[in-house]
This record gives sequence, C-alpha cells and structure tokens, in this order.
Amino acid sequence: MCVCVCVCIYIYIYGLKQASRTWFNAFSNALLRSGFKQSKYDYSLFTKGKEDNFIAVLVYVDDIILASPSQDIISRTKTILKEHFKLKDLGDLKFFLGLELSRSKEAISMCQRHYTLSILEDCGMLACKPSSIPMKAHNKLTANS
Repeated sequence: MCVCVCVCIYIYIYGLKQASRTWFNAFSNALLRSGFKQSKYDYSLFTKGKEDNFIAVLVYVDDIILASPSQDIISRTKTILKEHFKLKDLGDLKFFLGLELSRSKEAISMCQRHYTLSILEDCGMLACKPSSIPMKAHNKLTANS
C-alpha cells in the first residue's frame, strides 16, 4: 500500500518579479541534487528509487504531495526539503486541487463531491432538484431545430 503525505511549503521570495519561476528552479534544483529525476511528461513530478524504495514528489504552486510505500522514505525526503525550505507539514492527504481523498487498507479513493457541492453553492443551485434528463420535459423537437 502506498503512503501519502501532503506537505505544504512556504518560502519568502514572492517579492521578486520572477518569483514563481525562481522558487520552482530552487525547488527542482534541490530535488535534482538529491538524486530525484524530473518527469519529461509533467515537469512538476519528481521521482526517485524503485519498488519499495520509490518516492514521488508532486508540486503545484507551493503545495507538495509526497507519496511512497515507506514512511521512512517520506521522512528522509522531508528532512532533505527542510534543509532548503521552510516547511509546514499538513499530515495525511485529504484534499488536493478539488479532489477529496480517503484511504483504506484496500485502496485510495478519490472523488470531487466537496468541489461539486461548492460549485453548486456558488451558483445558487444547491437546493435544486435533480433531473433524470438534461432538458425540459415535453419538449417538441422538429427535424429543423
């Protein structure tokens, strides 16, 4: 089973004109010097090791997910990151980018229920009744319409 921990990183370089690019360069260089490989398909994904020694680091702005089958590897990676950045450990991953995650012994489940409910609330449609068909009932359709 894969252990997931969410770590949120805050560093104070946002006064710079190119702050996000500078931060990402500093972050990626710290990981690359520690033996991580950056994905060619998603530049925000870094991986290291194989099988039981595997860890994946995914970054979005200043939110970071660490995922590994070993809690020890996650702890070592957090130690490496603490050498370079100020960290705030948010514990087990529960929400990330609108996804709600829950973990059991069998699987990790993801859903967007919380995100969907917040969109319905923002649009004032939280109390609306669901429809079995996505159109008005008794609609008269013609070949030309």
